[in-house]
Amino acid sequence: MLQFDIITIFPEIFSSYFSESIISRGQKKKLIKISVHNLRKWTKDKRRTVDDKPYGGGPGMVLKVEPITKALRALGKNKKTKVILFSAGGKQFDNEAAIGLAKKYSRLILICGHYEGVDERVKKVIKDLSFEFSEISIGPYVLTGGELPAMVLVDAVTRQIPGVLGKTESLEEKRLGIGVPTYTRPEIFVFKNKKYQVPKVLLSGDHKKIEEWRKEQIKR
Repeated sequence: MLQFDIITIFPEIFSSYFSESIISRGQKKKLIKISVHNLRKWTKDKRRTVDDKPYGGGPGMVLKVEPITKALRALGKNKKTKVILFSAGGKQFDNEAAIGLAKKYSRLILICGHYEGVDERVKKVIKDLSFEFSEISIGPYVLTGGELPAMVLVDAVTRQIPGVLGKTESLEEKRLGIGVPTYTRPEIFVFKNKKYQVPKVLLSGDHKKIEEWRKEQIKR
C-alpha cells in the first residue's frame, strides 16, 4: 500500500476528487491510503495562525516554519518515505517521475504551499529530519496553492500502482502511447452537413497496420 499524507490549510478541497473514479477504487482495494492533514492542527494560538508577513517587506503572506516542522515530526517516517514540497520553482513533474515514485516509495508526504510560499527554512528542517526530499512543479506557471498539484501527483502516481486500473494494459501510455488519437462509435459523425469519419485503418482489423499507424501519430 502506498500512503499519501497531504499537509494543507484547505483540507476540504480534496474530498470530492478523492472519492470518485480511479482514486476511490484504489482506496477501496487498499492499494493506496490518503490522509489529509490540516496544518492548523499544529498551531498553539487561539487564531490557529499558520502564516505571517515576509521579512524584508512585500505583499502576501508566508507559511510559517514551526507548524510544518511539528507536522512532519508528528507524521514520522520509514525507510521508504519521501517529502514533496510543491513550488513553482521546483523540478517539472512528468510521467517518468510518477512511475518512479510509485515503484520506490511506500509513503509520500505532500506539503501544499500557499500565498507567497513557505518559509525557506522548511527545506533545511526536512533534511535535518533525514527525509528524502524533492521540490516539484506541475507546470511552467504559478498557482495560488499546492492543493491542485497534490491532486495531480496523487492521480498520476496512483494509476501506476499495479491493480489500480485492473490490468497494466489499461495504462494508455503503454497500450497506445501518450497523445495517440482514439475513436469510438459512431463510425461516421455528421455535424453541420460535414462527415467526420474514423480513420479506415482502425476499422481494418489489421493489427500490424494499426500499430504502425499509432506509432506514426506519436512521431507527429
